Amino acid sequence: MTVDTKELVTTIAYLIGVRKHIIEQCFDAECHDTLQKLYAHKGATIIRYLCKLRTTLFQKFKKTDTEMRYNLMNLDRLEWYDHDNIKQLAKWGINVIKPNYRAEQYMHDLTKLISENIDVCSELFYDWVNWAYIRELFCIPKYTKKDVLKKEFEKYMANIDKYPFQMYVHWIPVDAGSILYSDGKFLSVIYKQHDDHFDDYTKYRDAHSETKNNIYDFVKQSNRTAIVVDCENSDVYKLYSVLRNLDADELSKIEKIYLYDDYHTSIGWDWLYQFTSIPVEHVEVQRVTDRKSLVDIMMTAGVCKSYYEDGIDSFILVSSDSDYWGLICSLPKAKFLVMYEYAKCGSAIKNALSEHGIYYCSIDDFCSGNVEEFKRAVLFDILEKYLPDIVYLNGKELVQQIYDEARITATAKEKEAFFQRYIRTLSLKCNADGSFEVVLKR
Repeated sequence: MTVDTKELVTTIAYLIGVRKHIIEQCFDAECHDTLQKLYAHKGATIIRYLCKLRTTLFQKFKKTDTEMRYNLMNLDRLEWYDHDNIKQLAKWGINVIKPNYRAEQYMHDLTKLISENIDVCSELFYDWVNWAYIRELFCIPKYTKKDVLKKEFEKYMANIDKYPFQMYVHWIPVDAGSILYSDGKFLSVIYKQHDDHFDDYTKYRDAHSETKNNIYDFVKQSNRTAIVVDCENSDVYKLYSVLRNLDADELSKIEKIYLYDDYHTSIGWDWLYQFTSIPVEHVEVQRVTDRKSLVDIMMTAGVCKSYYEDGIDSFILVSSDSDYWGLICSLPKAKFLVMYEYAKCGSAIKNALSEHGIYYCSIDDFCSGNVEEFKRAVLFDILEKYLPDIVYLNGKELVQQIYDEARITATAKEKEAFFQRYIRTLSLKCNADGSFEVVLKR
């Protein structure tokens, strides 16, 4: 079972200016860390304050203009505007208040300020999200032309209940319910507005709370627990998605992650220890002959040693290989929880696990959308070895080569985004000693 995530819509809700108590009521339980990050992000808060002012100006446009025209009032003296936000923007060097202004001039200025400041927020979104689609929600094209802002005002006021929490965004209003209900709902609607389709559900679906609670219960009921991974039969990025989407406090009792690896597998395994607080022991198994891997036998021996010599009584076994049923049967007093991949695991082993009361779950069910930092570290590591000879390579072919070496499954759009964001922005730097180096924009 899986559920849609809300990390993306939490960010959108904050940026467009949804009231804080509503955001915390709707999103804090699932996205507390995301909210704390947003609260501390100056660029995000600047956009939030500017969007709040613009939405209020849309809603109170005529009333605001009347007060300015006949009573010589300004935004910072009208009760329906957030004066604290205006003061804070001024402290950050964004002086919204201008003398002898009318409402139409303020609408132009606020739209201009949002367009000038929105790009700093691109870092809040993962590479797999089309930033152009997100940016368009905030920026009104050709707003300096006659009647463009007027038409946006009329569209908004005529369809205000179709806008998320009645906050203004630049889009074609549709009666689709709350587009901020979940990341899946949001992506579906926004991509459709551009005659596009977002079809990688693994980016926005996460394991159900029941699955996570079963894992937490297993750890709590154990004396000493270790995660043991068959790297040949597991995807490192999917395993990291498990660790990334489980509560760190709940996993703190796990003593170590044992990686049993073969040199043919992804170099991603070499990076895992940098992205988890659980100690990692990486066992690289040498081959006697090139055609025969010894990972399975070394892993079996390692688990037995951990049980009999080190006192580890509970193992989270990450593998889809049915051969490990023999290991499980040989340690009847040890506790096991098995994590597998759908495409690699047959029904026979799952039936055997069920019959013996051993809990199992799929690492495919955990959200892969928030593991981009880990993937990027691996991709950059591979890319850097090509930098000295970059001028002799084709950029798009290089991207494919890097993804192949990292063993990362990605769509053509994701690879194109990587090419545009990191390959096309490579630059040449001349050091103090006169030598050149290629610089990667991270």
